[in-house]
Amino acid sequence: MAAGEVIVIPCLSDNYTYLVRCHRSEVTAIIDPGEAAPVIAALEERDWNLDLVINTHHHHDHIGGNAELIEKYGAKLLGPAAETARIPDMDETCAEGDQVLIGDLEGKVFDVPGHTSGHIAFYFPAITALFSGDSLFALGCGRLFEGTPEQMWHSLQKFRSLPASTQVYCGHEYTQANANFAKTIEPNNPILTARCQDIDGLRARNLPTIPSRLDVELATNPFLRADDPSVAEALGMTGESPVAIFTEIRKRKDNF
Repeated sequence: MAAGEVIVIPCLSDNYTYLVRCHRSEVTAIIDPGEAAPVIAALEERDWNLDLVINTHHHHDHIGGNAELIEKYGAKLLGPAAETARIPDMDETCAEGDQVLIGDLEGKVFDVPGHTSGHIAFYFPAITALFSGDSLFALGCGRLFEGTPEQMWHSLQKFRSLPASTQVYCGHEYTQANANFAKTIEPNNPILTARCQDIDGLRARNLPTIPSRLDVELATNPFLRADDPSVAEALGMTGESPVAIFTEIRKRKDNF
Protein backbone atom coordinates (compact mmCIF):
# COMPACT_ATOMS: atom_id res chain seq x y z
CA MET A 1 0.00 0.00 0.00
CA ALA A 2 1.27 3.47 -0.88
CA ALA A 3 2.27 5.72 2.00
CA GLY A 4 -0.17 8.38 0.89
CA GLU A 5 -1.98 9.98 -1.99
CA VAL A 6 -2.51 13.34 -3.65
CA ILE A 7 -5.90 14.50 -4.90
CA VAL A 8 -5.81 17.25 -7.56
CA ILE A 9 -8.65 19.76 -7.06
CA PRO A 10 -9.29 22.52 -9.62
CA CYS A 11 -10.36 25.83 -8.11
CA LEU A 12 -10.98 29.42 -9.15
CA SER A 13 -10.40 29.91 -12.89
CA ASP A 14 -7.16 28.02 -13.43
CA ASN A 15 -5.70 27.19 -9.99
CA TYR A 16 -5.04 23.80 -8.48
CA THR A 17 -5.13 22.94 -4.80
CA TYR A 18 -3.98 19.58 -3.48
CA LEU A 19 -5.32 17.25 -0.82
CA VAL A 20 -2.52 15.15 0.66
CA ARG A 21 -3.51 12.13 2.74
CA CYS A 22 -1.26 9.95 4.91
CA HIS A 23 -2.82 6.51 4.73
CA ARG A 24 -1.54 5.08 8.02
CA SER A 25 -2.41 8.04 10.23
CA GLU A 26 -5.32 9.34 8.11
CA VAL A 27 -3.94 12.86 8.61
CA THR A 28 -5.03 15.07 5.72
CA ALA A 29 -3.66 18.42 4.51
CA ILE A 30 -4.66 20.88 1.82
CA ILE A 31 -1.97 22.82 -0.02
CA ASP A 32 -2.71 26.33 -1.33
CA PRO A 33 -6.52 26.42 -1.15
CA GLY A 34 -7.52 29.36 -3.32
CA GLU A 35 -11.13 28.79 -2.32
CA ALA A 36 -12.85 26.54 0.19
CA ALA A 37 -15.90 25.13 -1.60
CA PRO A 38 -14.20 22.57 -3.89
CA VAL A 39 -12.00 21.42 -1.00
CA ILE A 40 -15.03 20.89 1.24
CA ALA A 41 -16.75 18.97 -1.55
CA ALA A 42 -13.75 16.69 -2.01
CA LEU A 43 -13.47 16.04 1.74
CA GLU A 44 -17.17 15.31 2.13
CA GLU A 45 -17.13 12.96 -0.87
CA ARG A 46 -14.46 10.91 0.88
CA ASP A 47 -15.72 11.42 4.44
CA TRP A 48 -12.34 12.86 5.45
CA ASN A 49 -11.51 15.49 8.06
CA LEU A 50 -8.96 18.25 7.39
CA ASP A 51 -6.06 18.56 9.82
CA LEU A 52 -3.66 20.97 8.18
CA VAL A 53 -3.68 23.88 5.72
CA ILE A 54 -0.33 24.56 4.04
CA ASN A 55 0.58 27.68 2.03
CA THR A 56 3.54 28.19 -0.29
CA HIS A 57 3.13 31.98 -0.54
CA HIS A 58 0.82 34.84 0.31
CA HIS A 59 -1.08 35.52 -2.93
CA HIS A 60 -4.85 35.46 -2.45
CA ASP A 61 -5.44 32.77 -5.06
CA HIS A 62 -3.41 30.43 -2.84
CA ILE A 63 -4.74 31.42 0.60
CA GLY A 64 -8.29 32.57 -0.13
CA GLY A 65 -9.85 29.42 1.32
CA ASN A 66 -7.75 29.35 4.50
CA ALA A 67 -10.13 31.03 6.93
CA GLU A 68 -13.26 29.09 5.95
CA LEU A 69 -11.49 25.73 6.03
CA ILE A 70 -9.84 26.44 9.38
CA GLU A 71 -13.14 27.55 10.89
CA LYS A 72 -15.02 24.51 9.58
CA TYR A 73 -12.47 21.81 10.42
CA GLY A 74 -10.29 23.31 13.16
CA ALA A 75 -7.24 22.75 10.96
CA LYS A 76 -3.85 24.22 11.77
CA LEU A 77 -2.20 26.66 9.35
CA LEU A 78 1.42 26.26 8.22
CA GLY A 79 3.26 28.61 5.90
CA PRO A 80 6.48 30.44 5.05
CA ALA A 81 8.29 32.13 7.92
CA ALA A 82 9.30 34.95 5.57
CA GLU A 83 5.66 35.80 4.85
CA THR A 84 4.33 35.90 8.42
CA ALA A 85 3.18 39.48 8.01
CA ARG A 86 1.22 38.65 4.86
CA ILE A 87 -0.51 35.36 5.73
CA PRO A 88 -2.83 35.87 8.72
CA ASP A 89 -3.06 33.55 11.71
CA MET A 90 -0.36 30.99 10.94
CA ASP A 91 0.04 28.43 13.73
CA GLU A 92 3.45 27.30 12.52
CA THR A 93 6.03 28.63 10.08
CA CYS A 94 8.88 26.99 8.25
CA ALA A 95 11.85 27.75 6.02
CA GLU A 96 14.58 25.89 4.14
CA GLY A 97 16.10 23.11 6.22
CA ASP A 98 12.90 22.52 8.19
CA GLN A 99 10.80 19.39 8.03
CA VAL A 100 7.02 19.37 7.87
CA LEU A 101 4.83 16.40 8.72
CA ILE A 102 1.52 15.26 7.28
CA GLY A 103 1.04 12.30 9.58
CA ASP A 104 3.96 10.00 8.73
CA LEU A 105 4.75 11.83 5.50
CA GLU A 106 7.89 13.91 5.96
CA GLY A 107 8.32 16.96 3.77
CA LYS A 108 11.48 18.89 2.97
CA VAL A 109 11.16 22.67 2.72
CA PHE A 110 12.87 24.77 0.03
CA ASP A 111 13.17 28.55 0.08
CA VAL A 112 12.43 29.57 -3.52
CA PRO A 113 12.25 33.39 -3.75
CA GLY A 114 11.42 34.94 -7.09
CA HIS A 115 7.67 34.97 -7.60
CA THR A 116 7.39 36.34 -4.07
CA SER A 117 10.24 37.13 -1.73
CA GLY A 118 9.25 34.51 0.83
CA HIS A 119 7.95 31.71 -1.42
CA ILE A 120 8.59 28.13 -0.26
CA ALA A 121 8.09 24.69 -1.81
CA PHE A 122 7.70 21.22 -0.30
CA TYR A 123 9.05 17.82 -1.35
CA PHE A 124 7.63 14.62 0.14
CA PRO A 125 9.88 11.63 -0.73
CA ALA A 126 7.43 8.93 0.38
CA ILE A 127 4.96 10.02 -2.30
CA THR A 128 7.62 11.44 -4.68
CA ALA A 129 5.74 14.75 -4.79
CA LEU A 130 6.99 18.31 -5.17
CA PHE A 131 4.50 21.06 -4.35
CA SER A 132 6.06 24.02 -6.12
CA GLY A 133 3.32 26.64 -5.82
CA ASP A 134 4.07 29.37 -8.36
CA SER A 135 7.83 28.83 -8.50
CA LEU A 136 8.09 25.96 -11.02
CA PHE A 137 5.22 25.38 -13.45
CA ALA A 138 4.81 22.68 -16.05
CA LEU A 139 6.91 24.12 -18.88
CA GLY A 140 7.22 27.45 -17.07
CA CYS A 141 7.98 29.41 -13.92
CA GLY A 142 6.24 32.15 -12.01
CA ARG A 143 6.38 35.80 -12.91
CA LEU A 144 8.95 37.76 -10.94
CA PHE A 145 6.67 40.00 -8.90
CA GLU A 146 9.09 40.44 -5.99
CA GLY A 147 12.36 38.76 -6.92
CA THR A 148 15.10 38.98 -9.52
CA PRO A 149 15.88 36.64 -12.43
CA GLU A 150 19.03 35.56 -10.59
CA GLN A 151 17.02 34.63 -7.50
CA MET A 152 14.50 32.63 -9.50
CA TRP A 153 17.18 30.81 -11.49
CA HIS A 154 18.92 29.76 -8.28
CA SER A 155 15.59 28.81 -6.70
CA LEU A 156 14.73 26.50 -9.59
CA GLN A 157 18.13 24.80 -9.42
CA LYS A 158 17.22 23.48 -5.98
CA PHE A 159 14.79 21.03 -7.57
CA ARG A 160 17.35 19.46 -9.91
CA SER A 161 18.71 16.99 -7.36
CA LEU A 162 15.28 15.46 -6.73
CA PRO A 163 14.54 12.03 -8.25
CA ALA A 164 13.73 12.00 -11.95
CA SER A 165 10.34 10.44 -11.20
CA THR A 166 9.29 13.32 -8.93
CA GLN A 167 5.73 14.43 -9.64
CA VAL A 168 5.51 18.23 -9.88
CA TYR A 169 2.27 19.67 -8.49
CA CYS A 170 2.20 23.36 -9.38
CA GLY A 171 -0.28 26.13 -8.72
CA HIS A 172 -1.93 26.67 -12.11
CA GLU A 173 -3.13 25.08 -15.33
CA TYR A 174 -0.86 27.20 -17.52
CA THR A 175 0.72 24.30 -19.37
CA GLN A 176 -0.73 24.74 -22.85
CA ALA A 177 0.18 28.44 -22.98
CA ASN A 178 3.62 27.63 -21.59
CA ALA A 179 4.04 24.93 -24.24
CA ASN A 180 3.23 27.35 -27.02
CA PHE A 181 5.90 29.67 -25.68
CA ALA A 182 8.47 26.92 -25.14
CA LYS A 183 8.22 26.00 -28.83
CA THR A 184 9.45 29.49 -29.71
CA ILE A 185 12.62 28.87 -27.69
CA GLU A 186 13.34 25.29 -28.80
CA PRO A 187 11.39 24.56 -31.99
CA ASN A 188 13.68 21.64 -32.78
CA ASN A 189 13.44 19.84 -29.43
CA PRO A 190 11.74 16.51 -30.31
CA ILE A 191 10.81 15.73 -26.70
CA LEU A 192 9.12 19.12 -26.42
CA THR A 193 7.28 18.63 -29.71
CA ALA A 194 5.87 15.30 -28.55
CA ARG A 195 4.94 16.75 -25.18
CA CYS A 196 3.07 19.63 -26.78
CA GLN A 197 0.96 17.17 -28.73
CA ASP A 198 0.13 15.28 -25.54
CA ILE A 199 -0.81 18.52 -23.77
CA ASP A 200 -3.10 19.60 -26.61
CA GLY A 201 -4.85 16.25 -26.41
CA LEU A 202 -5.39 16.51 -22.66
CA ARG A 203 -6.71 20.06 -22.81
CA ALA A 204 -9.02 19.23 -25.72
CA ARG A 205 -10.70 16.79 -23.31
CA ASN A 206 -10.55 19.33 -20.46
CA LEU A 207 -8.19 17.08 -18.51
CA PRO A 208 -5.43 18.40 -16.21
CA THR A 209 -1.82 18.38 -17.37
CA ILE A 210 -0.68 18.27 -13.74
CA PRO A 211 1.29 16.62 -12.23
CA SER A 212 4.26 16.57 -14.58
CA ARG A 213 7.44 14.57 -14.12
CA LEU A 214 10.64 16.33 -13.17
CA ASP A 215 12.75 14.53 -15.78
CA VAL A 216 10.33 15.69 -18.47
CA GLU A 217 10.56 19.25 -17.15
CA LEU A 218 14.35 19.10 -17.29
CA ALA A 219 14.16 17.99 -20.91
CA THR A 220 11.55 20.50 -22.09
CA ASN A 221 11.03 23.46 -19.71
CA PRO A 222 13.08 26.39 -21.07
CA PHE A 223 13.32 28.01 -17.63
CA LEU A 224 15.15 24.94 -16.31
CA ARG A 225 17.36 24.74 -19.40
CA ALA A 226 19.04 28.16 -19.38
CA ASP A 227 22.42 26.48 -18.87
CA ASP A 228 21.92 24.03 -21.75
CA PRO A 229 24.18 24.87 -24.73
CA SER A 230 21.39 24.08 -27.20
CA VAL A 231 19.15 26.74 -25.62
CA ALA A 232 21.95 29.32 -25.66
CA GLU A 233 22.56 28.54 -29.32
CA ALA A 234 18.85 28.76 -30.18
CA LEU A 235 18.73 32.21 -28.60
CA GLY A 236 21.95 33.40 -30.23
CA MET A 237 23.49 33.70 -26.75
CA THR A 238 26.28 31.13 -26.86
CA GLY A 239 28.82 31.94 -24.17
CA GLU A 240 26.40 34.02 -22.10
CA SER A 241 25.78 33.14 -18.45
CA PRO A 242 22.78 30.98 -17.48
CA VAL A 243 21.37 33.94 -15.52
CA ALA A 244 21.56 36.15 -18.62
CA ILE A 245 19.86 33.48 -20.69
CA PHE A 246 17.19 32.89 -18.05
CA THR A 247 16.58 36.65 -17.91
CA GLU A 248 16.06 36.75 -21.67
CA ILE A 249 13.66 33.80 -21.58
CA ARG A 250 11.65 35.37 -18.77
CA LYS A 251 11.52 38.70 -20.63
CA ARG A 252 10.27 36.97 -23.77
CA LYS A 253 7.59 35.08 -21.85
CA ASP A 254 6.40 38.25 -20.15
CA ASN A 255 5.81 39.75 -23.61
CA PHE A 256 4.52 36.59 -25.30
